[in-house]
Amino acid sequence: MLQTTIHKSVRCTGIGLHSGKQVEMVLRPATEDTGILFSLRNESGSTFLTPAPSLVVETGLATVLGDGHQSVATVEHLLAAISGMGIDNILVEVTGKELPIMDGSAASFVYLLKQAGLRKLGKPRTVLAVKKAVEFEKDGKYIKARPHKGFRVDYTIEFVHPLIGSQQLELEITPKNFVTEVAKARTFGFLKEVDYLHANGLALGGSLDNAVVLDEYGVLNAEGLRFKDEFVRHKLLDFIGDMAVLGAPLHGHFEVFASGHSMNNAFLRHLDENRDIYLEPVTLPVPEGAREPVRGGRLEPVAATA
Repeated sequence: MLQTTIHKSVRCTGIGLHSGKQVEMVLRPATEDTGILFSLRNESGSTFLTPAPSLVVETGLATVLGDGHQSVATVEHLLAAISGMGIDNILVEVTGKELPIMDGSAASFVYLLKQAGLRKLGKPRTVLAVKKAVEFEKDGKYIKARPHKGFRVDYTIEFVHPLIGSQQLELEITPKNFVTEVAKARTFGFLKEVDYLHANGLALGGSLDNAVVLDEYGVLNAEGLRFKDEFVRHKLLDFIGDMAVLGAPLHGHFEVFASGHSMNNAFLRHLDENRDIYLEPVTLPVPEGAREPVRGGRLEPVAATA
């Protein structure tokens, strides 16, 4: 399997969920072995960040990447779209302190990436594959991983709310499955928390246009839910995005119970710090009849949902 990037640059603007301010993002093609690279733009220039577990500096309400000088918040939905659609190399230019929340899901980012088009590059993809079973538990929550050829997630949530309760979903993450089963699931929150968040300068850009909001009994959004189990699907979406922070595609079967951004990052740090024990790089074979890699990364078209 060959590495991929996007065919052309695409741009979008939107509201930052927590700042409530207008932010701009540009997605640009990148050469082989670039990975996912953020360019954080400000008045004095640009700071470049390559996602890594150790660069996650906040996980309270979103995943925040930073280097001690510059940071960018709410990266998980875009990272989920990039990873879920099988894109290896991309430059993400951001003007502002966070990514636009769009509709609270990854659907808008999928749309942008499809508009940009996907292309193959001239070098095989290398993944980090789980080679030994690992269990990570904390406060009754857990993430368990075992070897698997592909990226499979079995996710369970439990909330004391009549509309949520216990929900479980197991899915092999492929570009097609991500787009149809995961990408449209929106972030969600509870009305009783809104006043507290606003009083602390958080979720200033949140609205019924970019989140599912629940009172004590049901959903306040007039259109209702996009899936009956939209809540677990969004948690799975967040997990995909948080695992993309590793910096390389991850292969394994992951069983997850009641995790969130903080737990996801703690697990990923554990994997990263013990990668000699749990992970091994695997170069995926190029299918017979496909073009052999060419030095210099010449671009070739590839279907967005292949």
